[in-house]
Amino acid sequence: MTVMDVFLGRLDPDMCVVTAAADGERAGCLVGFSSQCSIDPVRFVVWLSEVNRTFRVARSADVLAVHLLARDQRGTAEVFGGRTGDLVDKFHEVRWRAGYGGAVVLEDAEAWFVGRVVERAAGGDHVGFVLEPVEWGGRETSGGRLLRLADARTIRPGHPVD
Repeated sequence: MTVMDVFLGRLDPDMCVVTAAADGERAGCLVGFSSQCSIDPVRFVVWLSEVNRTFRVARSADVLAVHLLARDQRGTAEVFGGRTGDLVDKFHEVRWRAGYGGAVVLEDAEAWFVGRVVERAAGGDHVGFVLEPVEWGGRETSGGRLLRLADARTIRPGHPVD
């Protein structure tokens, strides 16, 4: 065990589903690396794995949609985290609609926003997409605790792992 394992093992971030649409393709994945990264102006960053189909679609996208799931929405998390869009159309299994700029918005998310991509930043095996929120919404009443990393640890990644 390394020092970083001791530190990183204590983190339990909220998970989110990031969706992208570009050039007639849709993609989405479960993301554990995301955060607000600026107060004024408000900015949010999501980090996408370079081996993931969502990353390949997001490279050409002007906007991305970020969705928070409630803990009881593990099935949706499994669709977006445990399957690869290279083999299945994940959007046949969820309710969605087109949002600002053609973004793919999951209708049953606890909360969501569409963000215009203002910057991309390399970060090891992930690329950070810095987003400027342009549209947002969510349930009027909370569905409960948000899905966290500890709730999703047993979901086996759908994309290939080297």
